[in-house]
Amino acid sequence: MPVTDPIADYLTRIRNAVAACHPEVDIPHSKMKLALAKIMKDEGYIRDFILLTEGHPVIRIQLKYGVEDESALRGLKRESRPGLRRYVGADSIPRVLGGMGVAVMSTSKGIMTGRKAKQQKLGGELLCSIW
Repeated sequence: MPVTDPIADYLTRIRNAVAACHPEVDIPHSKMKLALAKIMKDEGYIRDFILLTEGHPVIRIQLKYGVEDESALRGLKRESRPGLRRYVGADSIPRVLGGMGVAVMSTSKGIMTGRKAKQQKLGGELLCSIW
């Protein structure tokens, strides 16, 4: 069944896996989802990810838990949707939880964190917030 918003589906699969305390979750592959997984790994929200290419390619994300099965991910929020796109300039990129979280943006130079986009003076579509 086709998905109308693949980014929202990606975030929901991760949110559900964290809620059920699964050690890993499989997500259908796309370049954008792979870039999101890389950002989440670089920022320390997931342990690792692997691209499995047997059959239909999927991204296997290994979730990160701390003491007493407490997840490194507290929340994921889709900011821009297919029905209402949200574009921001370099000077109006929001800070997530006062800098404790990460805003993920799609810019002309690729998908990157809001912090990196602000340093490079790039605006773009605000995809999601992670904390």
